[in-house]
Amino acid sequence: MNEKRKKAVALSYEKNVADAPKVTASGKGVLAEEILDRAREHHIPILEDPSLVEVLAELKVNETIPEELFQVVSEVFAFIYHADKQTGEGIGK
Repeated sequence: MNEKRKKAVALSYEKNVADAPKVTASGKGVLAEEILDRAREHHIPILEDPSLVEVLAELKVNETIPEELFQVVSEVFAFIYHADKQTGEGIGK
């Protein structure tokens, strides 16, 4: 069996606290499913981007994303912002 295990990475960004987003959770297999389940429970939008997950999964938890990823991660946060506006919910509501 050569099946790839699902991966998930959670990011957070507090603009008054940090200069860049950081990895808050990362895992594969059962742990990836748990990360996704918790995001759903808290109504946090999920963006599936296998290429980005592969790169972000190389970072450690609490590690700030490198400058080379700022553009693509800003697009992820723009997706979340628009998803929140469409549903009328904020993160964690």
